[in-house]
Amino acid sequence: MVFKSKNFCIVLSSPSGAGKTSISKMLLTKDGSLSLSISCTTRPKRKGEVNKKDYIFLTENEFNKSLKKNKFLESANVFGYKYGTLKETVNSFFNKKKDVIFDIDWQGYQQLKQSNMDVVGIFILPPSKKELISRLKIRGRDTQDEMKKRMDLVQDEISHFPEYDYAVVNKDLNECVDKIKKIIEAERLKKFRQLNLTEFVNKFRS
Repeated sequence: MVFKSKNFCIVLSSPSGAGKTSISKMLLTKDGSLSLSISCTTRPKRKGEVNKKDYIFLTENEFNKSLKKNKFLESANVFGYKYGTLKETVNSFFNKKKDVIFDIDWQGYQQLKQSNMDVVGIFILPPSKKELISRLKIRGRDTQDEMKKRMDLVQDEISHFPEYDYAVVNKDLNECVDKIKKIIEAERLKKFRQLNLTEFVNKFRS
C-alpha cells in the first residue's frame, strides 16, 4: 500500500544572516516532495533577483488591493516594505501533493497558525552574535544603516524562538540541513498526517 500523507506548511524563521534562505534551497534539492512558497513584496528588486522565482514583486497599490481582497495567508511590514504569501500559491503546491516551506518571520508564522493551516515551525539560531555579524558583512547586501537595523532587530526576533516547535543552531550548514530534513520526515510520520493508516491497520483485523 502507498501511504498518503496530509500536506503541511514548514516555517523556517531566523534573524537575517542565520542561513534560512540557504537552508531552504538545500532542502529543495534533497527532498522532491517539498516546494518553496514565493512571497510577494513591495521592496525593489535586487541585482540578480528574478520576478516569480525569488519574489513576486508588486507595487504598493497592487499589494494593498490583494490585501483588501483577503488574498494573503499572512502579511507583514519589514523595514518599510510589505511582504505576504498568497493563498493560491500554497494551494497550488498542495494540489501537487507537496509540503510547502515558508521563509518568513515570527509575525508571518503566527498569522499562518491562526489561518488554520497545518503548520510546523522551526527557528534557526546563529551560533553566536559575532558569527551573525560576520555573515551579514560577508553577504554584503546591506548598507551600513540597514545592517544596524537588522542587528537592532536580532534580540526581538530571537526572543520569539520558544513559540516554535523546534529550534536548530546553524553552526554547520550541512548538519543543520540534515537535522531539519529529519524533522520534516518525522512530522510526515505522525499518525494524523497519514491519511490511509487506519485502512492499513484494519486489514490486520479482517
